[in-house]
Amino acid sequence: MANLAAPAYQHTPQLAFQRLLDVLYTLRLECPWDKKQTMESLRHLTIEELYELTDAILEQDYPEIKKELGDVLMHLLFYARIAEEEGHFNIVDVLNAICDKLITRHPHIYADASANTEDQVKSNWEAIKLQEGNKSVLAGVPKGLPALVKAYRIQDKVRGVGFDWEDKRQVWEKVEEELAEFKTEFNIETTEAIDLEKAEAEFGDLLFSLINYARHIGINPENALERTNKKFITRFTYLEQKAAENKQQLQDMSLEEMDVYWNEAKKLKK
Repeated sequence: MANLAAPAYQHTPQLAFQRLLDVLYTLRLECPWDKKQTMESLRHLTIEELYELTDAILEQDYPEIKKELGDVLMHLLFYARIAEEEGHFNIVDVLNAICDKLITRHPHIYADASANTEDQVKSNWEAIKLQEGNKSVLAGVPKGLPALVKAYRIQDKVRGVGFDWEDKRQVWEKVEEELAEFKTEFNIETTEAIDLEKAEAEFGDLLFSLINYARHIGINPENALERTNKKFITRFTYLEQKAAENKQQLQDMSLEEMDVYWNEAKKLKK
C-alpha cells in the first residue's frame, strides 16, 4: 500500500487531490463504517457539513473554513465513488461535466459572445439554460430550499431575464405598499380577531418585498438574518449568565430587570 502521508502528495493540487481519492477509496474498501454508506445515508451528513461551512464563513474563521471545505469535498468524492461502484459515473465524468458546463455557459470567455457586466453574464447564463432544455427560468431553484433563501434565488433568477424593478425606490414603494396591506388585516389598537390566513398571505408578501429590496441594495437577507440570530443568541446568553451569577431565575424576573442585562450585552463587542 502506498504511503498516503508522504510529503510528495502535498506539492501540487493534482497530487493532493489524488491523495484524497486514495485515502477515500482505501477507507471505502477497509473501514466498516465507510463500506456501509450509501448516498441516502450520507445526505443528512452532507447538509450538516454545508451548514457548518456557512457558519464558519459568516464568522470569517479561516482555519474552520479550511476544515469544513475539506469535509464537503470529501462528501462530494464519496458520492462519486458510490456512483462509480454502481456503474453510473465516476469522478472524472463529474469533473469533465462541470468543465463543459462552465465553458458552455461563459461564451463571453470561451466563444464570441459579449458580456461586460454581471447582469449580461446572468442573462446569457439563463438563456443558455433554456436552450439546453430547461422549461422554466425557475426550474433550477431547488424545492427544498428554506423559504427565505428560495425567495432570494427566485428573484435573482428572474432578474437574469430582465424581470426586475429598474430602480430601488420602486422596490421600497412596494415594501411600503405590502406593509400597508398587512396592517389592514388587523388593528393593533384592539383585540379584535383577525383572519390568520389573510394576514399570513400579506405577511408573506411583505417578507418577499423586503427580501427583494435587500437584494437591490446588495444585502444577502439570509446572511443578514443569521447575523442577527447570532447577535441575539450572544446577548441572551449573556443575560442568562448574569442572572445565574446573581442567583436569579429568568422566569421570576420582570422584563425591566432582564432589560438591564440585555442593555449591558448590547454595549459589549458585537
